[in-house]
Amino acid sequence: MKIPLFQQTLRNSRRLAEILKVLSKFGFKEIIIDLGFDTWLPGLKKVAQQGPAQAETLARPVRMRMVLEELGPTFIKLGQLLSTRPDLVPPEWAEEFKQLQDNCPQVPYSEIQKVLADEFPGRLTLLFASIEQKALAAASMAQVHRATLVNGHEVVIKVLRPGNRQMIEEDMALLEGMAQFVEQYFSNLGYSPVAVAKEFSRELSKEVNLINEGQATERLRRYFEDDPNISFPKVYWEASTRNILTLEEIHGQLLSTVKPEHLRPETRRAIVANGTDAIFKQCLHFGFFHADPHPGNIFLLPGNKICFIDCGMTGQLDKKTTDHLIDFVAGVMKGDVDRLCRVAIELTDIDPVLTDRRDFRADLQQFTNHFQEFDLGHLDIAKLLADFFAMLQSYKVRCPSDLIFLIKALTTIESVAARFDPGFDVMGHVEPQIRAVVSKRFGVKAIRQRLEKSIAGYLDLLENLPQEIQRFLDQFRHSQFTLNLEMKRIDHLAEKMDSSSRLLGISMIISALIVGSSILILADRFSGTPGLLGTLGIIGLVLAGIYSAGFVVSFLWHKKGK
Repeated sequence: MKIPLFQQTLRNSRRLAEILKVLSKFGFKEIIIDLGFDTWLPGLKKVAQQGPAQAETLARPVRMRMVLEELGPTFIKLGQLLSTRPDLVPPEWAEEFKQLQDNCPQVPYSEIQKVLADEFPGRLTLLFASIEQKALAAASMAQVHRATLVNGHEVVIKVLRPGNRQMIEEDMALLEGMAQFVEQYFSNLGYSPVAVAKEFSRELSKEVNLINEGQATERLRRYFEDDPNISFPKVYWEASTRNILTLEEIHGQLLSTVKPEHLRPETRRAIVANGTDAIFKQCLHFGFFHADPHPGNIFLLPGNKICFIDCGMTGQLDKKTTDHLIDFVAGVMKGDVDRLCRVAIELTDIDPVLTDRRDFRADLQQFTNHFQEFDLGHLDIAKLLADFFAMLQSYKVRCPSDLIFLIKALTTIESVAARFDPGFDVMGHVEPQIRAVVSKRFGVKAIRQRLEKSIAGYLDLLENLPQEIQRFLDQFRHSQFTLNLEMKRIDHLAEKMDSSSRLLGISMIISALIVGSSILILADRFSGTPGLLGTLGIIGLVLAGIYSAGFVVSFLWHKKGK
């Protein structure tokens, strides 16, 4: 084994032992024992058999939140992502995970300064005139410091905590391995643990590369650069790397620190209106949106202008998905079950056969009945989507992550509206935007464009058809057809075939021993002088009996172990 690979395996083993120890500490010993992790590594069985944990008196979701907090940044972020995925965890667990604290003790400035020096070798003093040693904020992933550039611009520096990237990469590799184990032995979860682990790995990889956050911030700033009510901070790319992000310092008041009762009614209404416009414009017009617009990520500026920060979590909707969402709203308002089935097939990985089942269509019809009495201006899009995917979840159909982020963004901005102006009609306010998108989707110009695109596609097909037919005939003439088949669970099939062949072989050997021994015994009796043949026959029968008993015992033992 290569030394780096050995070291990686050793680190993973230690981390796995640490995870199991924390699980045991908070009363989840049954998970360790049921999954067989106590037999994997030396000492884990002892960990799993420790005395009862003091935390066992707390509810299981609370204890799991405490486990995630103790295991560090990777698992805190994992819990925060799970809090947005009620399709993967029970609702009470998702609600509990929303309380995960991202505040951490400040990393000593000497370590932060070392990261800065490593990222800007020989250029640090050429970029920054001063950097405040006391952190403005310290989270599990990064730490923020105020600074001043040499040109006098006031900025904030977001620095990834030292060692976080390596820790997260190792933790995610370990989690993906555990997900493969879970998927192999638990096939009735309704989703693929491996796919979920890879999805979380992608999200965490985006968060530990601050270039992604900078690009998202710059993109959203460009969308709203001419909007007098909505803004995003400027990114200073010359002072940014994948471990450091330098942004314009926003001089305003965080909404999380603002008490609504201290504001005038028109100010509260302006805040909610601007926040609602910002999110719906991002979702409906640009297809790229800030997925976590909570009050701690929004600054209130003079003139009731708002500025969004922390664009690390974003969502993206392509035009096709947006069109499907419009079809979805139209289908709900018209009670069109067939259209909703088509939307479900396009948006999710649902089996089309399921949409033909009577119980599924009955549930879909009942779902639409709850919303048909509302007009577009009073239709709660976030609740509509959440209820729709909750219904699909009962059939073990997963909601796509981009739509989960959309629901999160909409519900978050609605909670901001409920806090600052409970009487504000969010959907009534954005109804003109929704109608504009719908009319654009079904307007004469849009229909003409779709027809032109379809006609162009058919013309391309007709143009290429002779070549394709000629290629088919050439392959037919030379018998060079290639058939590609995708065999799912081929390893399981091979295992079954191997097991069957072994059973057949053992059975034939035992049968041959019995038949051959019987023939020898009969031949010995007919000879009239019992001797060697009879002895060999008896020995053969004894061996057949021993072989049969050993085979039965080994088969039952293997089945019990499995």
